[in-house]
Amino acid sequence: MPKYFGTDGIRGVAFEFLNEKLAFKIGQALSIAFEEKEVVIGCDTRASSMTLAHGIAFGAITRGLHVKFAGVVSTPMIAYYSKKKQMIGIMVTASHNPYTDNGIKVFDKGYKSTEAIEDIIEAYIDKDEIEFSHYGTFDLTDDVANEYMELYKKIKIENFTDVIGVDSAHGANYKIAKKVLNYFQIPYKHIGNEPDGLNINNGFGSTHIKTIHKYVKEHQLALGFAYDGDGDRLLVCDQNNIYDGDLLIYIIANYLKDQNLLYKDSVVLTQMSNPGIIKAFKDRNIHVVETEVGDKYVSEAIRKNNYTIGGENSGHLLLTHLLHSGDGLLASMYILEILSKTNKTLNELTSDVIMYPQKLINIKNINKDVLKLDHVKKYIEETHTRLGKNSKVLIRPSGTEPLLRVTMSHVDQNILDHEINQMVEFLKQEGEKV
Repeated sequence: MPKYFGTDGIRGVAFEFLNEKLAFKIGQALSIAFEEKEVVIGCDTRASSMTLAHGIAFGAITRGLHVKFAGVVSTPMIAYYSKKKQMIGIMVTASHNPYTDNGIKVFDKGYKSTEAIEDIIEAYIDKDEIEFSHYGTFDLTDDVANEYMELYKKIKIENFTDVIGVDSAHGANYKIAKKVLNYFQIPYKHIGNEPDGLNINNGFGSTHIKTIHKYVKEHQLALGFAYDGDGDRLLVCDQNNIYDGDLLIYIIANYLKDQNLLYKDSVVLTQMSNPGIIKAFKDRNIHVVETEVGDKYVSEAIRKNNYTIGGENSGHLLLTHLLHSGDGLLASMYILEILSKTNKTLNELTSDVIMYPQKLINIKNINKDVLKLDHVKKYIEETHTRLGKNSKVLIRPSGTEPLLRVTMSHVDQNILDHEINQMVEFLKQEGEKV
């Protein structure tokens, strides 16, 4: 297993482990881990991002690489440019985390780095010495944004004149969102678009969907789009409802199926998806592939089987007929295309979905090895069987804390409350014995 890399790059508190020395060494390591000699580097708006991005750039230059420095751009913009130009891509961001955190995402010609590449980078990080060779070059570039706009030629929004709200979370897509909306001549009001280095994701964006929802209601807007700090997630609202990633996938997948664009009539969701949405897909004769929780697993399933669409209820959506990587802004414009062409509202497009009551309880300070016990596995399986095939029983250990996340869903709220409370008490009792 990687030592520093997690499921989405290296993540940590800025200027502690994730400091300018680490950034410099990662920049140097790129020359060893990759055959390519060009790298594009972008970052989000948090206070530490530009320093870390320049550290990576300096390290890359001292090992002979040619650096294209894009400044503040979204993660999907780096992924797209890296793939199109067949080069290394680096994005400095901690996504939806607060400004005190940061992270480094590494792309290999548009796709997230493999463990083999990460092993090479990590081995170099752990070396004491620093290696130098001939100097490369450093160029500031607007080419990333210009190339990225080509994607929007695929989208046809017809006569959409309603005013919408857009929340950029004071994050990475606050500039490009304005450019895209002006390109389509969409009337809009923009919030979360005044980054100061400290306010990214702070009360705004997809992790604070109530902010744009309140704004939409107060200003009588048609819709609200909320992105996260690095721009790869999307949640949507109208004046009455909030639409999570599962519902957005439902809207898009049905549209794709009607256009004969939904490959194998299949979608990819995670185990966190509500049973109600899975039933709705089945009623529409759309096959649901469920993966472990994490966009990494969704991406793997999509790439392996060439599926068209998948994602998480958190709002990370992959629409591979448009882009190989998740992109909240691109997905939001595609939703406007659907609304304009079907002449329907989001509520009408999801009227046949009945979401089941769902509940999450975290059990803290418990030995996670309790889930390895045979009688515990049997108890969990029996509970799921008793609740029926349209229910959900998902118990996951946290990767960073001594806790278990117990998620259950059932059509009957009273049954759900009873069963999840019993499950929590059972796990607590058994956990004390481990």
